[in-house]
Amino acid sequence: MFCNRCGTEMQPGFVECPKCGRRIGGLTSGVAQSRLEGHLHTLGVLWMVIGGLFMIPAVGLLVFGGAAHMVIRSREVWPGVLPILAYMAGSTLVVLAAGGVCVGLGLMQRQPWARAAAIILGVLALFHPPLGTALGVYTLWVLMADEHGEEYRYLAQAQ
Repeated sequence: MFCNRCGTEMQPGFVECPKCGRRIGGLTSGVAQSRLEGHLHTLGVLWMVIGGLFMIPAVGLLVFGGAAHMVIRSREVWPGVLPILAYMAGSTLVVLAAGGVCVGLGLMQRQPWARAAAIILGVLALFHPPLGTALGVYTLWVLMADEHGEEYRYLAQAQ
């Protein structure tokens, strides 16, 4: 067994790390699991689900943009702008969906870049109620605790 904070090897009966003094709590099957470890997989899955949900309107807007060219045959400027706006909105949602899926996979695989990317997307998600706000708050709660930056770097290096 190893300390989640500093990586020091510990004997099975230890209650705290001999090097950094961190208490080992929540022992399950002889392995200590911190709050970050307990929520990291769930957070990754939620980001992947939200990314998938963003794909639904993205595909709808891209299809609408393609169909609008066939339906609207006017020579005026405004009807020609509508398909372009639909393509732009659909493409933006595809990028957001891909970002959510990538961040989710990165968190689940404990990639070093995933924490910073998830925090940025978590802040942006705060402005998309109700699901985005809930995911943003949960992301910031899990990843922004003081000791979790150091702990995430350790977990990313341990992989």
